[in-house]
Amino acid sequence: MNENQDNSRRNFIRKTAVGLAIFSIVPRHVLGGQGFIAPSDKLTKAVIGVGSMGRNHFPYDGTQVVAICDVDKRHIEKSLTMLDKGVKTFGDYREMIKLPEVDIVHIATPPHWHGIMAVDAANAGKDIWCEKPMTHTIGEGKRVMEAVQQHGRIFRLNTWFRFKDNFYGMGTPVKPIKKLVDSGMLGWPLKVTVSKHTGFDWKFYWVGKDDLAPEPVPAELDYNAWLGPAPYKPYNAHRVHQTFRGYWDYDGGGLSDMGQHYLDPIQYFLGKDDTSPISVEVDAPQQHTDAVGVWRRITYTYADGCQIILDGEGKDANVPYIEGPKGKLYPGFKSDIPNLERKLAAFPEPPEQITDFSYAVRTRKQFALNEQNGHRSCTLINIGLAALRLGRSLKFDPDKQVFVEDDAANRMINPVMRAPYII
Repeated sequence: MNENQDNSRRNFIRKTAVGLAIFSIVPRHVLGGQGFIAPSDKLTKAVIGVGSMGRNHFPYDGTQVVAICDVDKRHIEKSLTMLDKGVKTFGDYREMIKLPEVDIVHIATPPHWHGIMAVDAANAGKDIWCEKPMTHTIGEGKRVMEAVQQHGRIFRLNTWFRFKDNFYGMGTPVKPIKKLVDSGMLGWPLKVTVSKHTGFDWKFYWVGKDDLAPEPVPAELDYNAWLGPAPYKPYNAHRVHQTFRGYWDYDGGGLSDMGQHYLDPIQYFLGKDDTSPISVEVDAPQQHTDAVGVWRRITYTYADGCQIILDGEGKDANVPYIEGPKGKLYPGFKSDIPNLERKLAAFPEPPEQITDFSYAVRTRKQFALNEQNGHRSCTLINIGLAALRLGRSLKFDPDKQVFVEDDAANRMINPVMRAPYII
C-alpha cells in the first residue's frame, strides 16, 4: 500500500467515524471491528514528554511513533535522532492530540501534568498510556476515570508488576503470591511490610532543597508551560527534569516515584482493587512546605483489618513480607508453611488478564492495569502524601473518596490549578 492509498483509507475511516459517532468519538480501529486494521498495520502513537522516560518507551510492539511533544527543545532534538523521518514535533500537547492519525497518547511528563493530559486525550478520542504515578491528586484520578469511561477509551498505567516480571525481592512474579493469598493458607487479615529487607528501595535521595535561589531560565525551555497547573515559583534547575521529584508541587519523592510499582500489586493480591484504606498513620519529620523530605513509617489500614506497612527505616531485618494468623511469607517466596508449593498446586490459578496493550486497543478490551484499579492504587500514594505534608494521621472514606472531618486534607483532593492549565 503506497502513502496516498494509506492516507485515503485512513480518511475514509475517519469520515465514517464522524458520521456514526453522535455522542462520542469512535476511533478508526473500532469501526467494523478489527478488520479495519490489517495485522501488519501498526497503531500510531504520540508521546508527550520526551525526556529519558519518554524516549525509553518509543518502541512498543505493534506501535509506531508519529508525533512528539516537549517544552524543552533539547529533548525534541535528541528524540529526532532516534525516530523515523517525518515524525511531527510540538511544543503544545493540545495541538498534537488533535491529530486525526494518532491512536494512542503516551504521557511521560512529571506527575503534576498526568491528570490534565489524560482527560484531554480521552476527550480527543485517544487511547492512553500513562506513566506512574497515575495522577498527582485523588480528584484528578476521579476525573480521569470519568473521561476515559465516558469516551470509551482504553487506558494503561505503566507499572507492570501485577502481571509480569519478578516482583523485586520476592524472587517470583506476583501471580503465585496472589494464588497463595486467595488460598487462605496465610489466614486473614494480612499485614504486608514494604521494606528494604523485603526487597524494596524507597529512594530517599528524591528529596528537595529548601534554599533554591532564582536562576535564569534556559532559552530552550518553556518554563511556564513546564510548570503548567503548578503554582508559579522562580526557576531553578533543581526543580525540573531529573530532580523534580523532590518538590510537592510536581511529585512526592520516593513514595510517589516507586509507590505504584510497590503498592499496586498489593492492592491486587489483597483483592482491594475496588476500595481504599480507611486510615493512614505517619511517622516522619516535619515536612517543608515546598521540598519533599524523608519519612520513617507509613501504615495503611483497611476496613477488614488488613494493613500495609511502609518501612522507611528498615529496622527489622527479619520481618516477613506478608504475615497472617496462619502463616508468613518471606522474600524469595519462602514460608513457614510446610510443603507450601505442593499444597498450593491444589488451588486454582488467578483469572487471566489482558497484558498486551496493543491487543487491548485493537479489541477494545480493558487492560490489566487500567483507569479504575490504577486510580485505587494511586489513591494509596496520594493519601499517604497528604498525611506526610500535614504531619498527622488521617481517616479516609473509601466509598466517597474523601477524608473524614479534615478540611485541610480534603483541600488536597482538588487543589487550585494555575490558569489556564486546568481540567
